[in-house]
Amino acid sequence: MDDPDQLYEEGGETESSLGDFGRKIFKGDKVIWAVFIALCVISLVEIFSATSTIVYRQQNMWSPILRHAVFLIGGVGVILLIHNIPYRYFSSLIFVLFIAVILLVLTPLIGTSVNGADRWISFMGITIQPSEIAKISLMGTVAFLLSKQNEENEALMFRWMIGLMAIVCGIIALDNLSTAMMLFGICFLLMFIGNVKFLRLLKVAGIGVAAILLFVLMLNVIPANWTDSGPLNRLSTWQNRLSNFTTHKELSEEEYFTITDDNYQVAHAKIAIANGSVVGVFPGNSTERDFLPQAYSDFIYAIIIEEMGILGGLFVLLLYVIILIRAGMIARKTEKLFPKYLVLGSALMLSIQAFVNMAVAVNLIPVTGQPLPLISRGGTSTLITCAYFGLILSADRFGIGKKKVKENDETETGGDEGNDNDNNSRNLLKEIKTVDKLEDKVEFEIIQV
Repeated sequence: MDDPDQLYEEGGETESSLGDFGRKIFKGDKVIWAVFIALCVISLVEIFSATSTIVYRQQNMWSPILRHAVFLIGGVGVILLIHNIPYRYFSSLIFVLFIAVILLVLTPLIGTSVNGADRWISFMGITIQPSEIAKISLMGTVAFLLSKQNEENEALMFRWMIGLMAIVCGIIALDNLSTAMMLFGICFLLMFIGNVKFLRLLKVAGIGVAAILLFVLMLNVIPANWTDSGPLNRLSTWQNRLSNFTTHKELSEEEYFTITDDNYQVAHAKIAIANGSVVGVFPGNSTERDFLPQAYSDFIYAIIIEEMGILGGLFVLLLYVIILIRAGMIARKTEKLFPKYLVLGSALMLSIQAFVNMAVAVNLIPVTGQPLPLISRGGTSTLITCAYFGLILSADRFGIGKKKVKENDETETGGDEGNDNDNNSRNLLKEIKTVDKLEDKVEFEIIQV
């Protein structure tokens, strides 16, 4: 008979080896990893429930969830790849931006139209959304330019940032105005955090407000027949969205509660939220998933509230708030400017897009078509969202690692008093830190090769 002590030791060694393997693979901030895993679990549950219309069309109940699971697994691979790359290599995102601009220009010419919008390019059976690539590359480029600005080149860097933002957002706005406005606003906020002169930002804000007012005025005065077809056909969508959002308070009670083609999505989103109450009807029991056209994408937050209640909706909201707060804590510890802005830009992109999606679901703002990051069904958007997590984890690992080691070394060598046990403890800690330093160097050399 085997020795029980020997079996216990073997079991302990197995658990220890598994723990060491997990620590080597999933490196970086544990809170960010926990939020990512929580969002993935919620996404799998809600996508499986909300894709009933796709299941009905395809006559296959497992196909939608398996597709989404594959993209989530691919997203984990993206995170594991990116968070092992030192942050300084992400300055090359400016070259990715040029590729994204070319793809954006080609999208109206060779793109695939979905729901009247040309936002996707199909190549050899693979469909990509160039605007998602442009978002992450523009954010990374602005973060890099902010890290390089000083008193001598501040004006030049500002012109570069504004020029790139205007070009990229202008091209995106031709077919996806909400994404363009959100992207410009996030980059503008990042410039504010990056200590760009307030007077310059004030001028840009004034021009932006004037442009928005002019656009709204144009939507109100332009004839409807001009937007039926041609290059202005997307304006009709925004005309309907603004008119439905601004005139619903002027309707009678009977007209307000009548579901029409114009208020179809918003009305069923309200019904879903009302059905949810406090604790919800529990996953799989939603009724509005069969009526909402984008129950698994744009309006998935309404399905979350219906199935998980207001408490579940608040929990999901809290997860994105935690991302924003935790990114601020990581950025505060980071010595270099580039990883600091990279972390903040990634967190702003994730959280603000989530807040916009939630605001649409509860009818606080007009319908924009923004998915809920990592939860909504998608291909390119899911992978790019995971890339944001990877950027945050990379900056956390390589941006503050040296600072932590330096502070710990200073603490360990700070005093001469103590007995032999204290000295032995300090020596042991030094050896551990030395091993950590060597491990980081070996990792960097492997990546460099």
